[in-house]
Amino acid sequence: MAITVPVSMGYEMEVKAKAADVFDVLSDVPASVSFFPKVDKLTDLGDGVYQWEMAKVGTAQVNIQTVYASKYTSNKAKGSVQWKPVPGIGNAQVGGSWKITDKKTSTHLQLKIDGELSVPLPALMKMVVQPVVEGEFEKLVEKYLANLAKRFGGEV
Repeated sequence: MAITVPVSMGYEMEVKAKAADVFDVLSDVPASVSFFPKVDKLTDLGDGVYQWEMAKVGTAQVNIQTVYASKYTSNKAKGSVQWKPVPGIGNAQVGGSWKITDKKTSTHLQLKIDGELSVPLPALMKMVVQPVVEGEFEKLVEKYLANLAKRFGGEV
């Protein structure tokens, strides 16, 4: 039996770096992922597909490791980086996008993430587990954004 926990979030920020520099980092999946906390392993499966393996969370007896793959596409002219879930790999499906907008003296970023994680626990645990999973994911994404903001010279 497993619980499926949906995750959906959006963030916006403006950084001091030039849009071209921001695009170069965000469209280079390994470079971008290097700023994401608690990634155990990133594997290039070819054709723009990357498999993420997150660090295990929990205790030695009870822990969860999130594993998933997404296919990445980027378009410099549109200032977009998108990823779509690859079915059948791991215990999660994650998709999302970056929208990069040149503001001449700064760069505006929009991040959207949608996904779901399957956790091998009884359905009765959903009310307890869902807020924990959402909270942990939110903390990781916020740390990722803070790391990127630092890389891009800070927020405006």
